[in-house]
Amino acid sequence: MRRFYTLSIQPTLFGGATLVRNWGRIGAAGQSMIETLGKPEEADGAMGRLERSKRRRGYADC
Repeated sequence: MRRFYTLSIQPTLFGGATLVRNWGRIGAAGQSMIETLGKPEEADGAMGRLERSKRRRGYADC
């Protein structure tokens, strides 16, 4: 099954960071989840953990 998973970090108005995750089947709108974190460093760490987890499950760069 062809699926996609994207991760991005967006700044907040109050100096924090938001980790945005999008996933679903290729060709469909998919789902999204937003996680707001206090510091940009926390968002970098969370993104790194999620990326490693998804790569172990077989996701790769296009």
